[in-house]
Amino acid sequence: MSDRQIARGERVFLRHPTADDEGAFLRAVAASRELHLPWTFLPETAEGFRALLDRTRDPADQLLLICLLQDGSPAGVAHLGQIVLGDFRSAYLGYSALVPHEGRGLMREGLTLVLRHAFETIGLHRVEANVQPDNARSIALVERLGFRREGYSPRYLRIGGEWRDHVRYAILAEDFQAQT
Repeated sequence: MSDRQIARGERVFLRHPTADDEGAFLRAVAASRELHLPWTFLPETAEGFRALLDRTRDPADQLLLICLLQDGSPAGVAHLGQIVLGDFRSAYLGYSALVPHEGRGLMREGLTLVLRHAFETIGLHRVEANVQPDNARSIALVERLGFRREGYSPRYLRIGGEWRDHVRYAILAEDFQAQT
């Protein structure tokens, strides 16, 4: 594993993005626009990408690229946000697959690495993922990862300028470790 890799699986590895990733990231986001809408809006400009990187200088935010072992290209992106330690030890998980790598199980492998990093490296107790109720592919993914549904939050999060309902899912460290 190289010094830039945070974790490595059979087909993907995790690493934090750098300014050098701007071009490849923006091209992948542009190619993935149809896949992402209306669920998420990733940065599409150099300014947006730099703002995203700036935000992750805060230790409470970790942006992770899920990259192919084969050539290092980005297959997805994950974000552990609002990381709180102390007695809470929790974070929120956001994620997006990138075209042309969707539908191949790479996000499941990558998010398993993200959860391992969250629980074993950061030392979190709980990770929550909030998914829009009509996003069947994303719901299927979190359920395959072992997240359990905890509730429904009307008008929970503003995405694309609109307040959207979400289904709340969470996984605890001990549940993750029991299944891996």
